[in-house]
Amino acid sequence: MKRAQVGFTLVEIAIVLVIIGLLLGGILKGQEMITQAKIKNVVADFSGISAAYYGYQDRYRAIPGDDSGAAARWTGAGIPATPATGAYGNGIVSGSYNTQTANEESRLWWLMLRQAGFVSGSGQSQPFNAVTGMIGVQTGDGAATPAATLLNVAGGNGFVGLLICSAGLPDKIAIAVDTQMDDASSATGTVRGLIQAAPNPNVGTAQVATPAYAETGTNIYTLCRSL
Repeated sequence: MKRAQVGFTLVEIAIVLVIIGLLLGGILKGQEMITQAKIKNVVADFSGISAAYYGYQDRYRAIPGDDSGAAARWTGAGIPATPATGAYGNGIVSGSYNTQTANEESRLWWLMLRQAGFVSGSGQSQPFNAVTGMIGVQTGDGAATPAATLLNVAGGNGFVGLLICSAGLPDKIAIAVDTQMDDASSATGTVRGLIQAAPNPNVGTAQVATPAYAETGTNIYTLCRSL
């Protein structure tokens, strides 16, 4: 008597392997598309905030957050007569990009831009990027009398003016954003990176930028762009 055939034929196994390959390829392609979308979103954040800043400055001849005429212009919007730290009209946006203190100029920046219709949202809260890291602004190291921050690897040429920071960026996204917007170097140029040990880290006094990006799959960076 003939025995019944058991198991799979080579053709059946080949078909299964092809299907698995197609599924894995589709998953990987989908993940890459999601990553690319996040990169574009982060780049758009930097570009959009820069455009809003210059638009506000052109319209009101003042810096958002530091605008001495904003309280009278938008009565009832919650803009205080004097900020929590610093002073209006001195060309400095006082307070750190990640501050949680109400009425600091770095938070009033968002309220004034929103009142002017340049960015979406309401109130003083900082927005978040595509990977849920905080986006914010500060002048230099964020102090009332700003000092340089994000110095280069030689210990000089830091940022002393207005800068936009976007935190919580995975290494692949951070490298791609710096490459598209600047020089792909974390320690030089107008876009610099700081490796994170905790969410939304301070970008403080004499902070040295990370010497070089390292794409490990686990590194997280804060990027700051000088305006």
